[in-house]
Amino acid sequence: MDELTREVATATWRKSTRSGPDGGNCVEVAELPGGGRGVRDSKNPTGPALIFTSEEWAAFIGGVKDGEFD
Repeated sequence: MDELTREVATATWRKSTRSGPDGGNCVEVAELPGGGRGVRDSKNPTGPALIFTSEEWAAFIGGVKDGEFD
């Protein structure tokens, strides 16, 4: 198992605060060493995860705050 795979497998995942009680369409996010983030489907926690560098994550959060995705 490579280092990134190990980091993702042992990460502490948090479900979105916008998730409903029925588990609907939710994502989970994990902070990874070095400031990166992992994002995965909460209904499929053993499935694939998207990995973002700290710079990519900051750009995404900035876009959300600026309303780029409305």
